[in-house]
Amino acid sequence: MTSPRKHLVKDFNHFITCYVCKGYLIKPTTVTECLHTFCRSCIIQHFEDSNDCPKCGIQVHETNPREMLRLDNTLEEIIFKLVPGLREKQQQEIEFWRSRKWKENGEEDGPRSKRSRLDDDDGGGGGDGDYHRSDPQIAICLDCLRNSSLVGENVVKGLMKKFIRCSTRVTVGTIKKFLSLKLKLPSSYELDVLCNGEIMGKDHTMEFIYMTRWRLRGETAYPMVLEYRPRIDFG
Repeated sequence: MTSPRKHLVKDFNHFITCYVCKGYLIKPTTVTECLHTFCRSCIIQHFEDSNDCPKCGIQVHETNPREMLRLDNTLEEIIFKLVPGLREKQQQEIEFWRSRKWKENGEEDGPRSKRSRLDDDDGGGGGDGDYHRSDPQIAICLDCLRNSSLVGENVVKGLMKKFIRCSTRVTVGTIKKFLSLKLKLPSSYELDVLCNGEIMGKDHTMEFIYMTRWRLRGETAYPMVLEYRPRIDFG
C-alpha cells in the first residue's frame, strides 16, 4: 500500500502569494470585480496610480476602486496555518517599524509599515479629519445664483474664493454646511444648491452629480459649477 503523498508549502504558493510583491499574502484582499487577491497594502498602493486590476487589467471602478475591495479573513487564516511563524513574523515587523518611528511624508512609519495601517483603511482608526484624504478629488466652482426677486438676496453673497477641491464622495449637504460657514449665515438659514438649473438633493455626492448632470457638457466644461441661492419655499 502506497503512503499518501505529502504536500509541501511551495505546492500552494500559487494560491497564497501576491501577484504584485511576490511574497506571502499579508491581509489578503480580494477585488470583487474579478476575484483576484493581493496583499491589502499592495493593491491599495496600486490603486493610487491605476483603476485597473494589476493581474487581469479589468477596470475595477471608474473613480474609486478601493470601494471594490474585500478582506478575506478565511484565506488569511489558511495562510497562517500553511506557513508556520508567519503571523508572529508579521507582528514583529509591525512592532519593529513602530519602535523605530520612521518618518515618511511626515508620518511615523517605516518603508513597509503601510501594512500596519490597514485597520485604519477599514475605518477602524483615525479621525474624521482625514477620512477622504485618499479619495479621488474633483474641482468645483461655487457660484452665487443672483436673482433680485429672491428674498434674502442681501444675506447670500458670492464667495471671495469660489474654487474648491474636494473628495468625489462629499455630499451636497456638506457643501451647504461649508457655504453657511464661509458666508456666516444664521444656523436656521437654508440654501438650495443647483447644477444645470436643477436643485440637488442633500445626499447627492459630487461624483453622482458629475456623472449624471455635468459630464454631458463635455470634457472642456471644467471645473464643475454648482450654484447656490436662498431656499425657495414652494409651499
